[in-house]
Order: sequence, then structure tokens, then C-alpha cells
Amino acid sequence: MLLPVPDGDYQAYLFDCDGTITDSMPAHYVAWQAALAEWGCVFPEDLFYAWGGRPVADIVASLNADQGLSMPVHQVAERQEELFRAGLPGITGVPGVLEHIEDAYGRLPIGVVSGSTRLAVTASLEALGLLDRFETLVCAGEYARPKPFPDAYLLGASLLGVDPGRCLAFEDTELGVQAAVAAGMTAVRVPPPWERGL
Repeated sequence: MLLPVPDGDYQAYLFDCDGTITDSMPAHYVAWQAALAEWGCVFPEDLFYAWGGRPVADIVASLNADQGLSMPVHQVAERQEELFRAGLPGITGVPGVLEHIEDAYGRLPIGVVSGSTRLAVTASLEALGLLDRFETLVCAGEYARPKPFPDAYLLGASLLGVDPGRCLAFEDTELGVQAAVAAGMTAVRVPPPWERGL
């Protein structure tokens, strides 16, 4: 396997989706750029990656404040998701992570814990033919506080019926790693594309 994991007696694996299972962050960024351009808003790529894992509403609110705009959060979020889904046929899975999913499937309970909407997560996993691998999906709007708070990961462990301390989490963002660790889990950091030589 390309992605090493710490030794441990894990009873469940939990995976973030965007940038962890799916190499979808570039597609998300293209969608963000197109959606925001309609409002005269700019979103530098380095800032996009630095804000990885933040809820869409928080991102739009911050961009509004930083650039003196008043973009309607719900409308921008819907447009970004529509544009992202249109780009899904071109996404691929993250090498190393896919092997862990296949290795664990049928052997351990596995789930997805994402800051994206259920619609976006489901569409992404369906595009890769992976939706049936996961026993549970935890998505935006289904938990009280976003990453880096532990709520999403605690919910994921609860739905799988596994103690959080026996779960291994796979994450590509610092906020996600912090959330998993705050939930008492061991976290594996999935390197971004530029560190994987892509």
C-alpha cells in the first residue's frame, strides 16, 4: 500500500471525501472560481487550500467580509455544487487511499465523514464506483459543529458502533486531522497532489 498507517488494532476506518478518497479538490476549485466570478469575487488558490475543510457558508461569509461583497450564501453554495457536479466525470481516486478502502471492505466497518453535502459526497463516490463500500456517510448539516470540532467523527464512530479510540481516520486537511484527533482517533494525513508527484 502506498499510504502507511500507524500500527494499531483498529476496528473501523473513517475517511474524509474530498482530497482524501477523491482527487476532487482541483474540480472544487474550478467550480468555486466559476461560481464566484459571477459575483466579481476572487478566491486565490493558496487560500482555497488553506481553508480546506471549512463549510461553504463560512467560506462565502469570509470572502464577503474580506472583499466588501454581499453574495447570497445559499445561492453561491448551490451554484458551486452544480458546477462541481458537472465536473465529476473527470475526477479520479487518490492512490494509496483506494487500496485501504478495498482492503478494509468486508473486513472492517468503514464510513465517510465529510464537510461537503450529502448530495456532493454521494455524487463523488458514485462517479468512482465506491458508494457501496461505505456503511455510513456523515455529511455537512448532519452534525452541530464543523471540523476541527470532533462532532462529525464522533457521529461517524457512533453510527458504526465503534469506540472512537479504535477508529483510524484518513484526512487531507489540518482541520480534519484536528477533528479526528479531538474525537480520540488516530489520524493518517493524506498528502496533497503536489506532494504525491501529480
